Amino acid sequence: MFQVSKDFAPPFNLIAPFFVAGVAFYLLSMIALLFYEPSYSYLEMSVAGWVHLFLVGYVMMVIFGAMAQLVPVVLETGHFSVDWYYIIFPVLLIGVIGLILGFWFNPILLSFGGALVLVAMVIFATDTFLTIRKSELRSVTVKAVKVSNVFLLIGIIFGFLMALTLSGFMGVDVAQILKAHLFAVVGGYVLVSIYGISLVLLPMFGLAHGFKEQAVKLALDVMVVAIGFVVVGALFDIAIFEHIGYVLSFISVGLYFYQIYLIYKTRVRKEFEIWYASMLFGYGSFLLAFLLGLLYLLSGLSQLNLLYSAFWFLFVFFLFLINGHLYKIIPFLVWFHRFSELVGKQKVPMLHEMYPKKAAWMQYYFSLVGAVLVGMGLLFASAVLMRAGASFLVIGAIFLVSSVKWMLSFRSENG
Repeated sequence: MFQVSKDFAPPFNLIAPFFVAGVAFYLLSMIALLFYEPSYSYLEMSVAGWVHLFLVGYVMMVIFGAMAQLVPVVLETGHFSVDWYYIIFPVLLIGVIGLILGFWFNPILLSFGGALVLVAMVIFATDTFLTIRKSELRSVTVKAVKVSNVFLLIGIIFGFLMALTLSGFMGVDVAQILKAHLFAVVGGYVLVSIYGISLVLLPMFGLAHGFKEQAVKLALDVMVVAIGFVVVGALFDIAIFEHIGYVLSFISVGLYFYQIYLIYKTRVRKEFEIWYASMLFGYGSFLLAFLLGLLYLLSGLSQLNLLYSAFWFLFVFFLFLINGHLYKIIPFLVWFHRFSELVGKQKVPMLHEMYPKKAAWMQYYFSLVGAVLVGMGLLFASAVLMRAGASFLVIGAIFLVSSVKWMLSFRSENG
């Protein structure tokens, strides 16, 4: 379905640093989790620092690295300027560090870190838009990539305004802007990107075909409208707009789950491998978050119910979705850049041989137990359970770091 040519594939040494930095931030975020209490408020600066360490340092860093390769795959054309990624990486890396230090130690650093993150994401979005202009494809995935990058720019601008306010340079209403920032970045960029890329990665790795795409097309359109309502409602303090946006976002996610079910039904590969296990637990966590959030929306239960929903979505789902795909994406990238030209000339390794299976499963089990324990710690306000879960997550993160190092340095028997 998709063609990947070395004529426009990014150099491997350009992509690898994003994954290395991403898993390093992931390990740091798991270690930092040891020092948090279940009673912490999400509005506290230290909690905001951890959230940005996880979501920007880990989630966004890995997504940017994956997109460096996936954009040419999806659009079937080369980057407008692949060399821009050599600028994006160090600017984003320093920006994330500045953000975290600003949240944890000195708010004045927030504006500088936020400015660097903004610059990195503007360069990333600009390259993506200019690359899209070179392509004649008009698929759902292409539309999702285009729409998600618009929301990325909108969301990061809101985030920068909040950074300037917390640093003392501006005076926007942080509570209201936070809603627009969160929905634009998490819903508009991350989730819409997942909508589109799911149509490429899930069928590719699960060997699914013959499914219809109407559900995800509708889910994408509904999510765009939902985010528009939430952003306008947040900016102008129109509560009814915000609630309409929340309802529409739940409808969109429901449609997306139906699309995932259709892909799952048509899959050919039945092997219970690390990727499949990660997708099961990850999407199971997403479904739990969806049901908890829906229950909160319909019944108006306590705020804890909403925050608990956010935990299973923003943390557990992203954790297993990304880590599971790393065991597919990194071996493919290593194989493509090191072994693809040797096909037919000598024996080359198979993709399933190019990740450490024991370490991968250890990462999975420790992360699963850790996520459940942290979830129980939040639910029952138990610091003991939360720290026990964080300890398991740290061990899982160490296995992930070692696995990524092993995969990136993989060589065949003959070197």
